Amino acid sequence: MDGVERERLAAYVRDEDKARFLLGVTITRRVLGVRFSLPPAKVSLDRTCFECGKPHGKVRADGVELSVTHSGELVGVAFSDQPVGLDVEKVDPGMDVDGVARVALSAAEVRELERYDGIAKARAFTTYWTRKEAALKATGEGLRGELRAPLAAGIQVQELEVGADHRAALAVVSAEPPVVRVESATALLS
Repeated sequence: MDGVERERLAAYVRDEDKARFLLGVTITRRVLGVRFSLPPAKVSLDRTCFECGKPHGKVRADGVELSVTHSGELVGVAFSDQPVGLDVEKVDPGMDVDGVARVALSAAEVRELERYDGIAKARAFTTYWTRKEAALKATGEGLRGELRAPLAAGIQVQELEVGADHRAALAVVSAEPPVVRVESATALLS
């Protein structure tokens, strides 16, 4: 890990958050190490925020677009030749879905969400949320972007199957739908 990664790792309070972050860094460095024919420690990553210049922005590497996400038991990394965003979220049955939906979803999405209740409502909200966050990551806006706005033209979003306890979405800035290949990092990490 470089100095920025070590600082970010140290900032996490919970051990499980540290472990997820470390796994995301490891996957990113190993995949890019193979792609660039470099030892993982020699892969140059940049996290500079375009707005303030501090090292908390979306991770970037020369010649490849990427996005890292982690929640619950899952860690994901997306690699593309086009701007990409990946989000995974653990479904939280105790979330105040209606309260969060009012600030995060469009009026039409809030109306659609009213069709659900209980865990189905939490799953539906989390599906909306992962789509939006993946799109905002792909455009580079992150959570500074307008959550309640509909998805912008030119962004392709695809939901990913990750089990009943999580929701995940991948977004690519492209006129064409992405070709998605999902792989386990188990072999890469062994």
